[in-house]
Order: sequence, then structure tokens, then C-alpha cells
Amino acid sequence: MSERSLEVADVFRQYGPQYVQEFGPSLCTQQKRVLRAIALCRTASLGGHVERCDGCGHRRISYNSCRNRHCPKCQAAARAEWMEARAEELLPVPYFHVVFTLPNTLAPIALQNKRVVYGVLFRAVAETLKDVAAAPKHLGAEIGFLAVLHTWGQNLMHHPHIHCVVPAGGISRDGQRWLSCKDDFFLPVRVLSRVFRGKFISFLKHAFQQGQLRFFGRLECCAEAAQFEQLLDAAVQREWVVYAKRPFGGPTQVLKYLARYTHRVAISNKRLLDLRDGQVHFQYKDYADGNRTKAMSVDALEFIRRFLMHVLPLGFVRIRHYGFLGNRHRNAKLELCRRLLGVESGPAATTAGEPSETDHCDAEHDKSMICPACGNGRMLIIETFRPETKAASVRRPFFMQQSTCCAKPDTS
Repeated sequence: MSERSLEVADVFRQYGPQYVQEFGPSLCTQQKRVLRAIALCRTASLGGHVERCDGCGHRRISYNSCRNRHCPKCQAAARAEWMEARAEELLPVPYFHVVFTLPNTLAPIALQNKRVVYGVLFRAVAETLKDVAAAPKHLGAEIGFLAVLHTWGQNLMHHPHIHCVVPAGGISRDGQRWLSCKDDFFLPVRVLSRVFRGKFISFLKHAFQQGQLRFFGRLECCAEAAQFEQLLDAAVQREWVVYAKRPFGGPTQVLKYLARYTHRVAISNKRLLDLRDGQVHFQYKDYADGNRTKAMSVDALEFIRRFLMHVLPLGFVRIRHYGFLGNRHRNAKLELCRRLLGVESGPAATTAGEPSETDHCDAEHDKSMICPACGNGRMLIIETFRPETKAASVRRPFFMQQSTCCAKPDTS
């Protein structure tokens, strides 16, 4: 039997207590909860069940998952359920992928004001796409799209950006026609970039004027209006990065793409290579060098710091729908789109013979129920056991206990 692969949880269990001891005051409640949840995921602390093969009698213990949205091990089930719902919303048209990136000069403000600035980022992206697409000289239509927030780069550093998946066309202003985009072209990137820049700066200024932003550490000087304006002026002088990839071929390709993208976390366990001598070794893609896969090593405490930078505020929605895919009128608008496209109502995501993301997860589940010893019998649950008692949890290290709210957010 092969040796178990390295996981983010292994780093957290081994170095989490030391990290909290040294940097605990800089951690918010959510970061401590994520640290604790991932460390306890699929351990006896969360309870579980005992399975026995109905053929050879082989037994094994399976522990419960933490179900935290930042945990690398707990995304498959959530992804499958989400994808099943999205399959019914896809249209039989090509889809574009557009990415909006926040400049490095403003990213530190986002890190200290996640809920406010990430919300501003979503709003600026949404209004940019809708306004530019609605302009008669561009598409002149109401579009719909899905937006997903990612806050990390391949090296785990803070890199806020939003991925948008957009059908290649929209509903005409009179609601009587489907207006298709030109082949391999959605909207002018330069226009998107400048409109996005203007809207984000405007919304961020408003948030500052309303007293919604807080500044700590080296950004404390930005609490003064003059310093804040100076920072924004510097950001405006630069071109903001917006790019559009070539369109997908159709709904099936879109579904496969979304399955990879929507429920990602900062780093997957598959990218981890080794943990030794206090160093975490992991793979990353170097986009500046032709997307080559390389290895990087960072101190274990630095690895934890980088991972926790990407913990989102409690209840913050990182996958959002806009335009005719907005939650309020989605069903009626999609019916209109299908009528204008001349297609029948219902799922358009998979073609005959092609498994869906849900089918894939069901197949993986069925495979996991086959006895690993004899290869023929099925593993059946014969006993369940509850999570550890509160008394037992008190004996765990500090970082694995329930945390309390801290005075300041992470300012690193």
C-alpha cells in the first residue's frame, strides 16, 4: 500500500500551535476556525463510523469531514451539488471567460477590509460588464454571467481577481431577439479595463467617505484623506489587467471548466510535495516563464500565513450571478433566452454518453464502497460514533479549540 500523500491538514496539525502562539493576536475568529477545522477534518475528533465488508469481513474506520469551504478535502460533494443546479441553466451557445484583477497597489487595502473591498470588487466587475455590453456600439444587449472570486496566486500570495463566465450573447433591449457576439470576440478589453478602473475607484472612495474602511500597520497613514487620495491617484495612473480567453465550445465544456474553478481553495493537497525540516515544498505554475511547473519551498509558518490570508469573512458569497442569470428573475429570463434561441427548455449541459460532474462523483462514491481487501464485497456501516466530548477537546492544543474574536484583522 502506498504511503499517504501530504495534506494541508498535516502542516496545520504540526505547526498550527506554534503559529497561533506567535501570531494569535493578528488572527481573526474565522481564521482560527479554519485552522481548527482543517486540522480536525476526518479525525476521531469529529466522529465517524465503522464499516465492514459484506464478503470477507474486512473492517475500516471512516471519520467525518469538517465541511469548511476552505478545506481542500471537503469540496467535491459541494461542487457536485452546485454543478447539478448549474447544468440546468446553461445555454447552447459558446461561453467566454473574462478575468478582472485588482492592482497590487490596492490589494493591501482589500486584505485589511475583505468584506467591504471584495464586495466593491464584485460590484465594479458586474456593472462594468453589464454597462459595456448594453452600449449600442458594442453588443447592445442584456447579458448574464457567473462571477467567482479568487484571492490567491500560484505562490499563495494575495492576488484578488474575479473570473467571469459569460454566454456569448444576450437579450436585445426590446426583448425580441438574441444578439450573438462576433466570432472569438466578446467586448473590447481596453474599454472593459478603463470602465472597471473608474467604477472601482468611485465605489472605493464612497466606502472611504462612509467610514467603512479601516487601516492598520503600514497602511495606517491612509486613514488620512490626503494619503488615501494619493494612493488612489497612483493606482489610476496604471492600466488595470482585464483579459478575455477564447470562448468555450459549448455547455459541456463550460460545465467541465466550472467544475475545476468554482470550488477551489488557495492550494490543493495535490500540489504539496513534502514537509521536512520546517519547510513546505509545493508545486506552482510560473506564468512569467511559459506556465512551466516548478517547485517552491517556504517556511511552514509562512505557508500557514499565506493560506490564512485567503479565508473569507463569515457568510461572504464568493460565487455570484448577474444579469439574466441573477437570482431574482433567472428562471423567467432563461426561458426567454431559450425561446429566442429556438431551443427546448431543460438542461443543455451534457450530451448523450458524456458523464456529468455529478455522475463522476457518484462513480467515485461507488468505488469507495468496494472492499479494499477482497475487491468484491461492499463496505457497509455497522457502527457510528459521536465527536469527542467537550472535556476531550479541552486537552487539544490551543489552535484546535474554539477561538474568540480578536481586536484587529490580519494586517500582513
